[in-house]
Amino acid sequence: MVEPPRADILADQFTHHLRVERGLAANTIESYSRDLARYFDFLEKRSVYPVSASQVDLMEFVSSLAGKLSARSIARNLSALKMFYRFLVSEGKIENNPARLLSGPKLPRRLPGVLSIEEVERLLSQPDPATWRGKRDKAMLELLYATGLRVSELVNLKITNVNMEAGYVRTVGKGSKERMVPMGAQAREALTDYLNHGRSASLKNRSSSYLFLNPRGKPLTRQGFWKTIKRLGLTAGIKKELYPHSLRHSFASHLLEHGADLRSVQMMLGHADISTTQIYTHVTRERLKRIHEKHHPRP
Repeated sequence: MVEPPRADILADQFTHHLRVERGLAANTIESYSRDLARYFDFLEKRSVYPVSASQVDLMEFVSSLAGKLSARSIARNLSALKMFYRFLVSEGKIENNPARLLSGPKLPRRLPGVLSIEEVERLLSQPDPATWRGKRDKAMLELLYATGLRVSELVNLKITNVNMEAGYVRTVGKGSKERMVPMGAQAREALTDYLNHGRSASLKNRSSSYLFLNPRGKPLTRQGFWKTIKRLGLTAGIKKELYPHSLRHSFASHLLEHGADLRSVQMMLGHADISTTQIYTHVTRERLKRIHEKHHPRP
C-alpha cells in the first residue's frame, strides 16, 4: 500500500504553485502558509492525511477557529484551504474537492479610514525640506497621494520605474500585474527635489537602484514607512488613526468625490475586481450624509 504524500511536501509544492504559477504576493503566500500549517496540525492530531480529509474534517477545523480568530482571519483560512484543495485536484492527487461546498463567515464591508483634504494637506506639510530625510518623506507622501500606490509598491520602486518627463510611475502590483499611474505636478516637484538634492546623502558614495532609501543606503521597508507616517501624523495633530494605506484610501475617495469615474480609479489602484473599488463609493456617501446632517436646517 502506497503511503499518502507527507503534509510538508504538499505544502512546499503548493507554495511553489502560488509563487510561480499564481504570482501571488509574498505576504499573501506567507499568510496562506501559516493557515495551512494550522490546518495540518489539526489533521495530525486526528491522524488524518491532507489528501484523505473529508468535508466533515474541514468543517470541524473551521468550527475550531471560532473564538480564536477574527471572522476575517477565519475567512482567509478558508480561502487558503479552498485554493489548496483546488491545487490538489489539478495535480491529480485527489479526485474530489472536499472544500468545494464550504462557506465562510459573512464579513461586514470594512470601510477604509480616509483623511479629509485638509488633513492630507497638514500631513504633506510636515516633512522638513531642509534635510535629506525631509525631502525623501515629502516625495514619498506626495507620490502616494498622487498615485494611490500600495506601500509595498512604493518601497519597491526603482529609479527606472519613474518617468519624470512623461509624469508616470510604472509599478508591479498584486498578481505581478504591471500598471502605469500618472503623478501630478506637485509630486513631480517633490520627487525632483529628492532625486537632485536628497537621495545621494543617504548613499554616501554607494549605489542602489531603489528609489527610496534609509540612512544606510538600503531600500526603505514597509515598517520604515509605517514609522514615518505615524510620526508625521502626530506632528500634524491628526486625531484619526493612521494606517499604512491611509493616503491610498484618501486618493481614491477624493478622486470619486470630485467626479472621477469608478473604472478609471479601479485601473489606477490596480484592483482586479471593480467591486473592491466600489467600497470607496460607500465612504463618499457616508461623508455626504454627515455633511447633510451637520448643515441642513432640517436634518
